[in-house]
Amino acid sequence: MRAAVLGDLGQPLTVGEVPDPVAGPGDVILTVDACGICGSDLHASDVLPLEGMVLGHEFCGHVAEVGPDVEGWKVGDRAAGLSLATCGHCVACRTGRPRKCLAARMIGMELPGGYAEHVALPAHDLVRLPNGLDARHGALVEPLAVALHAVERARLEIGDHALVLGGGPVGLAVALWLRQLGAREVVVSDPVAHRRQLALQVGASATVDPTTQDVAGEFVALTGAPPSLVIECVGVAGLLQQATDVAAVDGRVVIAGVCMSSETLVPFIPMMKELDVRFAFYYRLADFETTIDLMARQRIDPLPLVTSEISLDEAPDAFEDLKSPTTECKVLIRP
Repeated sequence: MRAAVLGDLGQPLTVGEVPDPVAGPGDVILTVDACGICGSDLHASDVLPLEGMVLGHEFCGHVAEVGPDVEGWKVGDRAAGLSLATCGHCVACRTGRPRKCLAARMIGMELPGGYAEHVALPAHDLVRLPNGLDARHGALVEPLAVALHAVERARLEIGDHALVLGGGPVGLAVALWLRQLGAREVVVSDPVAHRRQLALQVGASATVDPTTQDVAGEFVALTGAPPSLVIECVGVAGLLQQATDVAAVDGRVVIAGVCMSSETLVPFIPMMKELDVRFAFYYRLADFETTIDLMARQRIDPLPLVTSEISLDEAPDAFEDLKSPTTECKVLIRP
């Protein structure tokens, strides 16, 4: 099959032939209909030794092959993948917390991912897609579930004044959920004008340009008070400190951005304010299922997040372009 493969650190993807995946016991093979390019893919390609890996964990498709011992799935069924290959029977798996499975392996990091024509994963790590959702919806399930989990970790209160640092795909999805679930004000800070405009489309009440405006001061000017909730969705060193600096006394801070470099923090600031600082990683099965259900019932519309759909051959150039500031939000590869 054809796939976009990672080379040495910092090198572009290359498109070529790789071995077809094999369906072992309990596995299915999906034909990939769409796979999103995630910011964590971009970061990992520059810092992790993943030569030869097929990236991509935000994927959906239809079943092409069913392996031995698989029940409940047949060729042609449509599904989104959990982006994890889990054991399926430990306490974490049985209680819907796949990332807590000690045997979990990351699709697109530890196992070949969705920048390819086909991908293999355990059948119990698939979630069925209703017929009313197309491939764009399916590829957005994973990042939307990540964002929903971050909002859940924030212990959102009705009427919260929330600040989202970062207007990339996860930041915009966080803004969407915050407004959907009862935040009174949702302000998104991002340096890219196009992303600020997208933030307004998905439910933000206002936006801030951190390159020309004082984020803390502008937030107070817009809402009348400092943010009771701050969710950091960038993953760049320095933003943990900024998030605690701008948060209101007794506020809450959630770190959802994946930072792969050293970070510093002056503990006195969050201590003096008695902030609750939490971290969010991946999602629960319930986040995945809720995202699919609300999209199917047209309760949420995430499609404005999709700014480009590209072929596998276009993936290397698009991947490199996304490492620099761009007007793109979510780019989908359509193998």
